[in-house]
Amino acid sequence: MPDIVVKFGGSNLKSKQDLAKVIKTIISYKQPIVVVVSAFYGITDLLVSKISAGFNNSNDIDLIIYDLEERNKQIINENFKDDTIAAEAFSGSAVLLKELKRLLLGVHYIRELPDFLEDEILSYGERISAVLLNLLLKEHKVFSELKFPEDLPLVTDGEYGNATVDFRACAKDVKNSLSEDHIYVIPGFYGVTPSGKISVLGRGGSDYSAASVAKCIKAKSLDIWKDVKGFMSGDPKLIKSPVKLNRITYAEAAELAYFGAKILHPRTVEPLIEGHIPIRIFNIDNINGLQPMSVVNSDEVVKEGVVKSVTFSDEFCIIKLRGPAVGIKPGILAKVSGILNDEKINISSVLTSQIAINLIIQKKDQKKALMLIKKLELKAINELLVINNISLIAVVGQGMLENHGVAARIFSSVAKQDINIQLSCSGASQVVTYLVVDREQRDSAVCGIHKEFFN
Repeated sequence: MPDIVVKFGGSNLKSKQDLAKVIKTIISYKQPIVVVVSAFYGITDLLVSKISAGFNNSNDIDLIIYDLEERNKQIINENFKDDTIAAEAFSGSAVLLKELKRLLLGVHYIRELPDFLEDEILSYGERISAVLLNLLLKEHKVFSELKFPEDLPLVTDGEYGNATVDFRACAKDVKNSLSEDHIYVIPGFYGVTPSGKISVLGRGGSDYSAASVAKCIKAKSLDIWKDVKGFMSGDPKLIKSPVKLNRITYAEAAELAYFGAKILHPRTVEPLIEGHIPIRIFNIDNINGLQPMSVVNSDEVVKEGVVKSVTFSDEFCIIKLRGPAVGIKPGILAKVSGILNDEKINISSVLTSQIAINLIIQKKDQKKALMLIKKLELKAINELLVINNISLIAVVGQGMLENHGVAARIFSSVAKQDINIQLSCSGASQVVTYLVVDREQRDSAVCGIHKEFFN
Protein backbone atom coordinates (compact mmCIF):
# COMPACT_ATOMS: atom_id res chain seq x y z
CA MET A 1 0.00 0.00 0.00
CA PRO A 2 1.38 3.49 -0.85
CA ASP A 3 2.45 5.56 2.16
CA ILE A 4 3.37 8.83 0.41
CA VAL A 5 0.97 11.23 -1.31
CA VAL A 6 2.56 13.30 -4.08
CA LYS A 7 0.82 16.37 -5.48
CA PHE A 8 1.54 18.22 -8.74
CA GLY A 9 -0.06 21.62 -9.39
CA GLY A 10 -1.07 23.38 -12.57
CA SER A 11 2.23 25.29 -12.65
CA ASN A 12 3.92 21.91 -13.26
CA LEU A 13 1.57 21.13 -16.14
CA LYS A 14 2.23 23.81 -18.74
CA SER A 15 4.40 22.22 -21.40
CA LYS A 16 5.89 19.01 -22.82
CA GLN A 17 9.00 19.64 -20.73
CA ASP A 18 6.90 20.02 -17.58
CA LEU A 19 5.16 16.70 -18.15
CA ALA A 20 8.51 15.00 -18.73
CA LYS A 21 9.67 16.32 -15.34
CA VAL A 22 6.49 15.04 -13.66
CA ILE A 23 6.99 11.54 -15.11
CA LYS A 24 10.67 11.55 -14.11
CA THR A 25 9.73 12.63 -10.59
CA ILE A 26 7.12 9.90 -10.17
CA ILE A 27 9.57 7.25 -11.37
CA SER A 28 12.27 8.57 -9.02
CA TYR A 29 10.26 7.49 -5.95
CA LYS A 30 10.84 3.84 -6.89
CA GLN A 31 7.86 2.77 -4.77
CA PRO A 32 4.05 2.87 -4.79
CA ILE A 33 2.71 6.40 -4.28
CA VAL A 34 -0.59 8.22 -4.58
CA VAL A 35 -0.38 11.02 -7.15
CA VAL A 36 -2.89 13.87 -6.82
CA VAL A 37 -2.97 16.17 -9.82
CA SER A 38 -4.41 19.61 -10.58
CA ALA A 39 -5.88 20.69 -13.90
CA PHE A 40 -3.53 21.59 -16.72
CA TYR A 41 -2.38 25.18 -16.42
CA GLY A 42 -5.14 27.72 -17.16
CA ILE A 43 -8.00 25.25 -17.67
CA THR A 44 -9.93 25.96 -14.45
CA ASP A 45 -9.54 29.71 -14.97
CA LEU A 46 -10.93 29.26 -18.48
CA LEU A 47 -13.97 27.36 -17.21
CA VAL A 48 -14.59 29.88 -14.43
CA SER A 49 -14.45 32.85 -16.82
CA LYS A 50 -16.70 31.24 -19.41
CA ILE A 51 -19.44 30.09 -17.06
CA SER A 52 -19.34 33.44 -15.25
CA ALA A 53 -19.92 35.24 -18.55
CA GLY A 54 -22.86 32.97 -19.39
CA PHE A 55 -23.84 31.39 -22.69
CA ASN A 56 -25.99 33.45 -25.03
CA ASN A 57 -26.12 30.64 -27.56
CA SER A 58 -24.82 27.13 -28.08
CA ASN A 59 -22.03 28.44 -30.34
CA ASP A 60 -20.31 29.78 -27.22
CA ILE A 61 -20.24 26.26 -25.84
CA ASP A 62 -18.94 24.80 -29.10
CA LEU A 63 -16.05 27.27 -28.96
CA ILE A 64 -15.13 26.27 -25.40
CA ILE A 65 -15.18 22.56 -26.24
CA TYR A 66 -13.17 23.20 -29.40
CA ASP A 67 -10.58 25.14 -27.38
CA LEU A 68 -10.27 22.27 -24.89
CA GLU A 69 -10.09 19.69 -27.69
CA GLU A 70 -7.23 21.58 -29.32
CA ARG A 71 -5.34 21.83 -26.01
CA ASN A 72 -5.77 18.09 -25.42
CA LYS A 73 -4.73 17.32 -28.99
CA GLN A 74 -1.52 19.30 -28.55
CA ILE A 75 -0.70 17.54 -25.25
CA ILE A 76 -1.34 14.09 -26.74
CA ASN A 77 0.55 14.73 -29.98
CA GLU A 78 3.57 16.13 -28.13
CA ASN A 79 3.81 13.46 -25.43
CA PHE A 80 2.52 10.15 -26.78
CA LYS A 81 4.57 8.08 -29.22
CA ASP A 82 2.67 4.81 -28.90
CA ASP A 83 -0.31 5.07 -31.30
CA THR A 84 -2.46 2.68 -29.29
CA ILE A 85 -2.01 4.60 -26.05
CA ALA A 86 -2.46 7.91 -27.88
CA ALA A 87 -5.78 6.60 -29.20
CA GLU A 88 -6.78 5.77 -25.61
CA ALA A 89 -5.88 9.31 -24.60
CA PHE A 90 -7.97 10.83 -27.40
CA SER A 91 -10.88 8.55 -26.55
CA GLY A 92 -10.71 9.16 -22.79
CA SER A 93 -10.53 12.94 -23.10
CA ALA A 94 -13.27 12.95 -25.75
CA VAL A 95 -15.67 11.13 -23.40
CA LEU A 96 -15.04 13.73 -20.69
CA LEU A 97 -15.50 16.65 -23.08
CA LYS A 98 -18.77 15.13 -24.29
CA GLU A 99 -19.99 15.00 -20.69
CA LEU A 100 -18.81 18.57 -20.09
CA LYS A 101 -20.62 19.82 -23.21
CA ARG A 102 -23.85 18.22 -22.01
CA LEU A 103 -23.54 20.05 -18.67
CA LEU A 104 -22.78 23.39 -20.36
CA LEU A 105 -25.80 22.98 -22.64
CA GLY A 106 -27.90 22.35 -19.55
CA VAL A 107 -26.77 25.70 -18.13
CA HIS A 108 -27.61 27.36 -21.45
CA TYR A 109 -31.11 25.90 -21.60
CA ILE A 110 -32.17 26.56 -18.01
CA ARG A 111 -30.54 30.03 -18.03
CA GLU A 112 -29.07 29.64 -14.57
CA LEU A 113 -26.12 27.97 -12.86
CA PRO A 114 -27.02 26.01 -9.71
CA ASP A 115 -24.18 25.50 -7.21
CA PHE A 116 -24.05 21.74 -7.70
CA LEU A 117 -23.84 22.11 -11.48
CA GLU A 118 -21.08 24.73 -11.29
CA ASP A 119 -19.00 22.42 -9.07
CA GLU A 120 -19.41 19.50 -11.46
CA ILE A 121 -18.39 21.63 -14.45
CA LEU A 122 -15.28 22.95 -12.69
CA SER A 123 -14.14 19.42 -11.80
CA TYR A 124 -13.47 18.54 -15.44
CA GLY A 125 -10.07 20.25 -15.60
CA GLU A 126 -8.70 17.85 -12.99
CA ARG A 127 -10.50 14.86 -14.50
CA ILE A 128 -8.88 15.42 -17.90
CA SER A 129 -5.36 15.94 -16.51
CA ALA A 130 -5.65 12.77 -14.38
CA VAL A 131 -6.79 10.67 -17.35
CA LEU A 132 -3.94 11.89 -19.53
CA LEU A 133 -1.27 11.61 -16.81
CA ASN A 134 -2.35 8.05 -16.03
CA LEU A 135 -1.99 7.10 -19.71
CA LEU A 136 1.30 8.97 -19.99
CA LEU A 137 2.67 6.77 -17.21
CA LYS A 138 1.51 3.78 -19.25
CA GLU A 139 3.40 5.26 -22.22
CA HIS A 140 6.55 5.14 -20.04
CA LYS A 141 5.93 1.51 -18.99
CA VAL A 142 4.86 2.51 -15.48
CA PHE A 143 1.76 0.75 -14.18
CA SER A 144 -0.71 3.05 -12.43
CA GLU A 145 -4.40 2.97 -11.63
CA LEU A 146 -6.76 5.92 -12.17
CA LYS A 147 -9.13 6.62 -9.29
CA PHE A 148 -11.67 9.43 -9.32
CA PRO A 149 -12.73 10.92 -5.95
CA GLU A 150 -16.18 9.42 -6.48
CA ASP A 151 -14.56 5.98 -6.73
CA LEU A 152 -12.92 6.22 -3.31
CA PRO A 153 -15.28 7.91 -2.29
CA LEU A 154 -13.82 11.14 -0.85
CA VAL A 155 -16.95 12.30 0.97
CA THR A 156 -17.47 15.98 1.87
CA ASP A 157 -19.88 17.89 4.10
CA GLY A 158 -21.95 18.73 1.01
CA GLU A 159 -21.15 22.46 0.88
CA TYR A 160 -20.78 23.53 -2.73
CA GLY A 161 -17.92 25.80 -3.76
CA ASN A 162 -15.81 25.29 -0.64
CA ALA A 163 -16.46 21.82 0.78
CA THR A 164 -14.77 20.14 3.74
CA VAL A 165 -13.84 16.46 3.72
CA ASP A 166 -15.83 14.33 6.19
CA PHE A 167 -13.16 11.94 7.46
CA ARG A 168 -15.52 10.00 9.70
CA ALA A 169 -17.60 9.16 6.65
CA CYS A 170 -14.80 8.25 4.26
CA ALA A 171 -11.36 7.60 5.81
CA LYS A 172 -11.74 3.83 6.00
CA ASP A 173 -13.16 3.51 2.47
CA VAL A 174 -10.46 5.73 0.98
CA LYS A 175 -7.74 3.66 2.64
CA ASN A 176 -9.28 0.42 1.36
CA SER A 177 -9.60 1.84 -2.16
CA LEU A 178 -5.87 2.63 -2.26
CA SER A 179 -4.60 -0.60 -0.70
CA GLU A 180 -2.79 -2.19 -3.67
CA ASP A 181 0.99 -1.91 -4.01
CA HIS A 182 1.13 0.30 -7.08
CA ILE A 183 0.86 3.92 -8.17
CA TYR A 184 -2.54 5.60 -8.06
CA VAL A 185 -3.48 8.76 -9.96
CA ILE A 186 -6.30 10.88 -8.53
CA PRO A 187 -7.71 14.20 -9.76
CA GLY A 188 -7.59 16.80 -6.99
CA PHE A 189 -9.86 19.75 -6.20
CA TYR A 190 -13.13 17.92 -5.56
CA GLY A 191 -14.96 15.29 -3.55
CA VAL A 192 -18.54 14.04 -3.45
CA THR A 193 -21.46 14.95 -1.23
CA PRO A 194 -23.17 12.27 0.89
CA SER A 195 -25.76 12.00 -1.93
CA GLY A 196 -23.03 11.50 -4.56
CA LYS A 197 -22.95 14.95 -6.19
CA ILE A 198 -19.65 16.68 -6.99
CA SER A 199 -18.52 19.38 -4.53
CA VAL A 200 -15.27 21.27 -5.05
CA LEU A 201 -12.89 22.04 -2.19
CA GLY A 202 -12.34 25.73 -3.02
CA ARG A 203 -10.04 27.37 -5.56
CA GLY A 204 -6.59 25.86 -5.25
CA GLY A 205 -8.17 22.98 -3.33
CA SER A 206 -6.01 20.25 -4.87
CA ASP A 207 -3.52 20.76 -2.03
CA TYR A 208 -6.31 20.23 0.48
CA SER A 209 -7.63 17.13 -1.29
CA ALA A 210 -4.09 15.68 -1.37
CA ALA A 211 -3.73 16.37 2.35
CA SER A 212 -7.10 14.73 2.95
CA VAL A 213 -6.02 11.57 1.12
CA ALA A 214 -2.77 11.60 3.12
CA LYS A 215 -4.76 11.67 6.34
CA CYS A 216 -7.03 8.83 5.20
CA ILE A 217 -4.14 6.48 4.35
CA LYS A 218 -2.01 7.70 7.30
CA ALA A 219 0.80 8.65 4.94
CA LYS A 220 4.41 9.19 6.01
CA SER A 221 4.40 12.51 4.18
CA LEU A 222 2.58 14.77 1.75
CA ASP A 223 5.04 15.78 -0.97
CA ILE A 224 4.16 18.90 -2.94
CA TRP A 225 6.15 19.64 -6.08
CA LYS A 226 6.41 23.27 -7.15
CA ASP A 227 8.47 25.43 -9.48
CA VAL A 228 9.84 27.43 -6.52
CA LYS A 229 12.60 26.86 -3.97
CA GLY A 230 10.36 26.28 -0.97
CA PHE A 231 9.22 28.70 1.71
CA MET A 232 11.28 31.88 1.81
CA SER A 233 11.67 34.79 4.19
CA GLY A 234 10.09 37.04 1.55
CA ASP A 235 8.84 37.12 -2.01
CA PRO A 236 11.92 36.70 -4.29
CA LYS A 237 10.27 39.06 -6.78
CA LEU A 238 10.47 41.80 -4.18
CA ILE A 239 13.25 40.84 -1.76
CA LYS A 240 16.71 40.70 -3.33
CA SER A 241 18.21 37.97 -1.13
CA PRO A 242 15.48 36.09 0.74
CA VAL A 243 16.44 33.31 3.14
CA LYS A 244 15.14 29.79 2.47
CA LEU A 245 13.16 28.34 5.36
CA ASN A 246 14.21 24.73 5.84
CA ARG A 247 11.60 24.02 8.51
CA ILE A 248 8.44 25.78 9.62
CA THR A 249 5.45 24.78 11.72
CA TYR A 250 1.94 23.98 10.56
CA ALA A 251 0.73 27.25 12.07
CA GLU A 252 3.41 29.31 10.34
CA ALA A 253 2.69 27.65 6.98
CA ALA A 254 -1.06 28.19 7.38
CA GLU A 255 -0.66 31.89 8.18
CA LEU A 256 1.77 32.45 5.31
CA ALA A 257 -0.64 30.75 2.91
CA TYR A 258 -3.62 32.68 4.26
CA PHE A 259 -1.89 36.03 3.93
CA GLY A 260 -0.55 35.71 0.42
CA ALA A 261 2.21 33.10 0.04
CA LYS A 262 1.20 30.96 -2.94
CA ILE A 263 3.10 27.80 -2.02
CA LEU A 264 0.23 26.09 -0.20
CA HIS A 265 -3.54 26.32 -0.09
CA PRO A 266 -4.40 27.77 3.37
CA ARG A 267 -6.32 24.62 4.38
CA THR A 268 -3.59 22.14 3.46
CA VAL A 269 -2.27 21.72 7.00
CA GLU A 270 -5.73 21.19 8.50
CA PRO A 271 -6.04 17.42 7.93
CA LEU A 272 -2.38 16.70 8.76
CA ILE A 273 -1.91 18.18 12.22
CA GLU A 274 -3.54 15.42 14.28
CA GLY A 275 -1.48 12.67 12.64
CA HIS A 276 1.74 14.77 12.55
CA ILE A 277 2.07 14.10 8.83
CA PRO A 278 4.81 16.39 7.46
CA ILE A 279 4.49 18.41 4.26
CA ARG A 280 7.64 18.29 2.14
CA ILE A 281 8.04 21.02 -0.47
CA PHE A 282 10.16 20.09 -3.51
CA ASN A 283 11.42 21.98 -6.52
CA ILE A 284 10.60 20.08 -9.69
CA ASP A 285 13.67 21.54 -11.39
CA ASN A 286 15.89 19.92 -8.76
CA ILE A 287 14.86 16.35 -7.92
CA ASN A 288 18.22 15.89 -6.16
CA GLY A 289 17.58 12.52 -4.58
CA LEU A 290 14.21 13.64 -3.20
CA GLN A 291 15.69 16.20 -0.85
CA PRO A 292 12.95 18.69 0.13
CA MET A 293 13.43 22.45 -0.06
CA SER A 294 11.23 23.04 3.01
CA VAL A 295 9.52 20.80 5.56
CA VAL A 296 6.33 21.73 7.40
CA ASN A 297 5.67 19.83 10.63
CA SER A 298 4.78 20.25 14.31
CA ASP A 299 8.33 21.00 15.53
CA GLU A 300 8.17 24.45 17.10
CA VAL A 301 11.46 26.22 16.54
CA VAL A 302 11.92 29.85 17.58
CA LYS A 303 14.69 31.40 15.52
CA GLU A 304 16.84 34.29 16.63
CA GLY A 305 14.85 37.42 15.94
CA VAL A 306 11.64 35.33 15.93
CA VAL A 307 10.42 36.46 12.48
CA LYS A 308 10.74 33.81 9.77
CA SER A 309 8.90 35.39 6.86
CA VAL A 310 7.14 38.51 5.64
CA THR A 311 4.33 38.11 3.13
CA PHE A 312 1.53 40.26 1.75
CA SER A 313 -1.75 40.21 -0.10
CA ASP A 314 -3.53 42.82 -2.21
CA GLU A 315 -6.76 40.78 -2.32
CA PHE A 316 -8.36 42.34 0.76
CA CYS A 317 -10.40 45.47 1.41
CA ILE A 318 -11.78 47.15 4.54
CA ILE A 319 -15.47 47.83 5.10
CA LYS A 320 -15.75 50.43 7.82
CA LEU A 321 -19.03 50.76 9.74
CA ARG A 322 -19.18 54.12 11.53
CA GLY A 323 -21.51 55.42 14.20
CA PRO A 324 -21.23 57.16 17.61
CA ALA A 325 -21.77 53.91 19.56
CA VAL A 326 -21.43 51.26 16.91
CA GLY A 327 -18.61 49.48 18.74
CA ILE A 328 -20.48 48.96 22.01
CA LYS A 329 -24.11 48.62 20.95
CA PRO A 330 -25.05 44.94 21.42
CA GLY A 331 -26.00 42.89 18.39
CA ILE A 332 -24.60 44.99 15.55
CA LEU A 333 -21.57 42.82 14.81
CA ALA A 334 -23.67 39.67 15.27
CA LYS A 335 -26.26 40.85 12.72
CA VAL A 336 -23.63 41.92 10.18
CA SER A 337 -21.51 38.78 10.51
CA GLY A 338 -24.64 36.64 10.44
CA ILE A 339 -25.96 37.96 7.16
CA LEU A 340 -22.51 37.78 5.55
CA ASN A 341 -22.09 34.20 6.76
CA ASP A 342 -25.49 33.25 5.31
CA GLU A 343 -24.24 34.43 1.91
CA LYS A 344 -20.89 32.61 2.31
CA ILE A 345 -18.83 35.79 2.62
CA ASN A 346 -15.85 35.20 4.89
CA ILE A 347 -14.75 37.92 7.32
CA SER A 348 -10.97 37.61 7.54
CA SER A 349 -10.60 39.91 10.51
CA VAL A 350 -12.61 42.31 12.71
CA LEU A 351 -11.17 45.32 14.52
CA THR A 352 -13.52 47.47 16.59
CA SER A 353 -13.54 50.74 18.49
CA GLN A 354 -16.22 52.92 20.11
CA ILE A 355 -17.13 54.59 16.83
CA ALA A 356 -16.15 52.06 14.17
CA ILE A 357 -16.24 48.40 13.22
CA ASN A 358 -13.64 47.45 10.62
CA LEU A 359 -14.24 44.29 8.60
CA ILE A 360 -11.45 42.90 6.44
CA ILE A 361 -12.88 40.80 3.60
CA GLN A 362 -11.89 39.68 0.11
CA LYS A 363 -12.20 42.43 -2.51
CA LYS A 364 -14.27 40.16 -4.71
CA ASP A 365 -17.00 40.12 -2.03
CA GLN A 366 -17.19 43.84 -1.32
CA LYS A 367 -20.16 44.81 -3.53
CA LYS A 368 -22.32 41.99 -2.26
CA ALA A 369 -21.24 42.64 1.35
CA LEU A 370 -22.13 46.33 1.12
CA MET A 371 -25.53 45.53 -0.33
CA LEU A 372 -26.26 43.05 2.46
CA ILE A 373 -25.16 45.42 5.25
CA LYS A 374 -27.28 48.25 3.82
CA LYS A 375 -30.21 45.85 3.65
CA LEU A 376 -30.06 45.46 7.45
CA GLU A 377 -30.89 49.21 7.87
CA LEU A 378 -29.09 49.40 11.21
CA LYS A 379 -29.77 52.80 12.75
CA ALA A 380 -26.53 52.77 14.75
CA ILE A 381 -24.56 52.89 11.49
CA ASN A 382 -24.53 56.35 9.94
CA GLU A 383 -21.69 55.82 7.47
CA LEU A 384 -20.40 52.88 5.41
CA LEU A 385 -16.96 53.20 3.83
CA VAL A 386 -14.95 50.88 1.62
CA ILE A 387 -11.15 51.19 1.61
CA ASN A 388 -9.83 49.39 -1.43
CA ASN A 389 -6.33 50.56 -2.18
CA ILE A 390 -4.63 48.60 0.59
CA SER A 391 -2.18 45.79 1.16
CA LEU A 392 -2.25 43.45 4.12
CA ILE A 393 1.24 42.57 5.33
CA ALA A 394 1.75 39.55 7.57
CA VAL A 395 4.87 39.03 9.67
CA VAL A 396 5.10 35.38 10.68
CA GLY A 397 7.23 33.55 13.24
CA GLN A 398 6.92 31.08 16.11
CA GLY A 399 7.23 32.90 19.45
CA MET A 400 5.75 36.17 18.18
CA LEU A 401 3.78 36.78 21.41
CA GLU A 402 6.25 35.37 23.91
CA ASN A 403 9.23 37.49 22.83
CA HIS A 404 9.14 41.13 23.84
CA GLY A 405 10.05 43.83 21.38
CA VAL A 406 9.21 42.02 18.14
CA ALA A 407 6.09 44.10 17.45
CA ALA A 408 7.99 47.27 18.30
CA ARG A 409 10.68 46.41 15.75
CA ILE A 410 8.03 45.73 13.11
CA PHE A 411 6.26 49.06 13.60
CA SER A 412 9.54 50.94 13.94
CA SER A 413 10.85 49.54 10.65
CA VAL A 414 7.67 50.70 8.88
CA ALA A 415 7.84 54.13 10.51
CA LYS A 416 11.42 54.56 9.22
CA GLN A 417 9.92 54.39 5.70
CA ASP A 418 7.51 57.26 6.57
CA ILE A 419 4.58 54.88 6.11
CA ASN A 420 1.31 55.21 8.00
CA ILE A 421 -0.22 51.97 9.31
CA GLN A 422 -3.99 52.07 8.78
CA LEU A 423 -4.80 49.01 10.92
CA SER A 424 -2.79 46.42 12.81
CA CYS A 425 -3.39 43.30 14.87
CA SER A 426 -1.24 41.18 17.15
CA GLY A 427 -2.48 38.23 19.17
CA ALA A 428 -5.15 36.86 16.84
CA SER A 429 -2.64 34.07 16.25
CA GLN A 430 0.45 33.15 18.24
CA VAL A 431 2.62 33.27 15.14
CA VAL A 432 1.54 36.36 13.19
CA THR A 433 1.33 40.12 13.42
CA TYR A 434 -0.36 41.82 10.50
CA LEU A 435 -0.76 45.40 9.41
CA VAL A 436 -2.60 47.26 6.69
CA VAL A 437 -0.87 49.94 4.62
CA ASP A 438 -1.61 51.91 1.48
CA ARG A 439 -1.11 49.75 -1.61
CA GLU A 440 1.47 52.15 -3.10
CA GLN A 441 3.59 51.85 0.05
CA ARG A 442 3.46 48.07 0.25
CA ASP A 443 6.88 47.32 -1.29
CA SER A 444 8.68 49.79 0.94
CA ALA A 445 6.97 48.42 4.04
CA VAL A 446 7.73 44.78 3.20
CA CYS A 447 11.35 45.52 2.34
CA GLY A 448 11.77 47.64 5.48
CA ILE A 449 10.46 44.88 7.74
CA HIS A 450 12.56 42.23 5.99
CA LYS A 451 15.69 44.35 6.31
CA GLU A 452 15.06 44.84 10.03
CA PHE A 453 15.01 41.11 10.74
CA PHE A 454 17.22 39.58 8.05
CA ASN A 455 20.00 42.07 7.30
